[in-house]
Amino acid sequence: MLATVYSCAVVGLDGEIIQVEVDFSPHAMPAFTVVGLPDAAVQESRERVRAAIRNSGLQFPNKRFTVNLAPASLRKEGPAYDLPMAIGVLAATDQAPLDRLAGAIFVGELSLDGSVRHVSGTLPIVHRAWQEGYECVYVPAEDAPQAALVPDIDIVPISSLGSLVEHLYDLQPIPPYVRKPVDTSVPTDLDGLTDFADIKGQEHVKRALEVSAAGSHNVLMVGPPGVGKTLLARALPAILPTMSLDEALEVTRIYSVADLLPHDKPLIRVRPYRAPHHTISEAGLVGGGSWPRPGEVSLAHRGVLFLDELPEFGQHTLEVLRQPIEDKHVTISRARVTLSFPANFMMVGAMNPCPCGFYGDPVRECTCSPSAVRRYQQRLSGPLLDRIDIHIDVPRVDYDKLTDDRRGESSAAVRARIEEARDRQRARFKDEPRLQANADMGPSEIRRYCQPDAAGQQLLNTTLRQMQLSARAYHRILKLSRTIADLAACDTIQVVHLAEAIQYRPRKVVY
Repeated sequence: MLATVYSCAVVGLDGEIIQVEVDFSPHAMPAFTVVGLPDAAVQESRERVRAAIRNSGLQFPNKRFTVNLAPASLRKEGPAYDLPMAIGVLAATDQAPLDRLAGAIFVGELSLDGSVRHVSGTLPIVHRAWQEGYECVYVPAEDAPQAALVPDIDIVPISSLGSLVEHLYDLQPIPPYVRKPVDTSVPTDLDGLTDFADIKGQEHVKRALEVSAAGSHNVLMVGPPGVGKTLLARALPAILPTMSLDEALEVTRIYSVADLLPHDKPLIRVRPYRAPHHTISEAGLVGGGSWPRPGEVSLAHRGVLFLDELPEFGQHTLEVLRQPIEDKHVTISRARVTLSFPANFMMVGAMNPCPCGFYGDPVRECTCSPSAVRRYQQRLSGPLLDRIDIHIDVPRVDYDKLTDDRRGESSAAVRARIEEARDRQRARFKDEPRLQANADMGPSEIRRYCQPDAAGQQLLNTTLRQMQLSARAYHRILKLSRTIADLAACDTIQVVHLAEAIQYRPRKVVY
């Protein structure tokens, strides 16, 4: 007897419907064969399915079973096919009703005792099922809150194989998961972050970070060790604007596929903050593998990618950032597949000015030779530096400021100004759904929204000639000045806004 069960594979960040065909041959030699380009984890499903069926009080005849995962040209990986394969075996042997399998998607990993375990990528799987018009999706009970983020489709939480069979026979029906209203309030996770009010001094650096957060601009902080570069970067998430629901769903889908979604938080409401170590590989940073998976640039989508000790990263590793920074996505090509992942992140870098860290410091003398300083700074290429909007020096903090008991402006107050600036940007881009912040603008949007007055044009002309800026730097100055004007609640870009944006550019290619 032949039984067909529907499941779903995750390809990149999208789902792909899979037909699980199970053929039962009672008169052939005993065997359990899985075909359709399965990986090792899918091949091992044979033993899990056999043990789970028997330990659930059901029969697994010692006959020949052939399981085909169609389409056969698509690679199948992971244990998510355990549950549909088991249901297919039961339906082929008259232990599950065939008529209840139509219009449903089954995903889940089986334990040897028949219980159903969590699988990754539940959100894109359910979204694909909804797009294809399926009526319900059977998912592990642990993944039901995540699956319920997709509306207008029934989510049935399954705890064990035996309870699923009883549900299919209407012996003990399992009610669909009851969706809860999506929480759109400001996340409380920000309470544990460093407050700007507790950071002594560095007022100009705080201002630069405020501008960067308001428009999602890239930042590079340069200064001697111990002056607070890392502390400032770790305080940055506390001033970032709250994600919209669409942004939250984008980020949640990425983390669902990467299997990094917290079990108690089916929807990510806090902007991501990723800080990989400088020993990370190119594949770890931008994504990769024989079957491409999201890298750090995608995990930082709509959030912050903090690269501490920037020159210590491999030079080739840093160069792969150039395309994601510019295009806001990364495309990974392999022999069998080409996949694209979103990578619209705000890059924040921190570095010392030289190997010893004290080049230009007024207190401690630098022990590096001029050639060593030059080699160290040239680890960052000109094209990469040109893609960074804000270059800011972080000096040593005076003793008087360190011992001052007065607190500065709080992160909550700064975040309120940033939220107002983002509201202005959302109103400006209401007809441009792909634009979420000023940093996302292209040349056409810059020409439309970032035109300075006559005095500003004269300042830009002088700056371009004296600093010999590239066309990319010119556009980034205009976008940055637009963000500064938004923070000042100005509809037009004035000379003072352009002047502040210009002073954030480096005076030369390297420091």
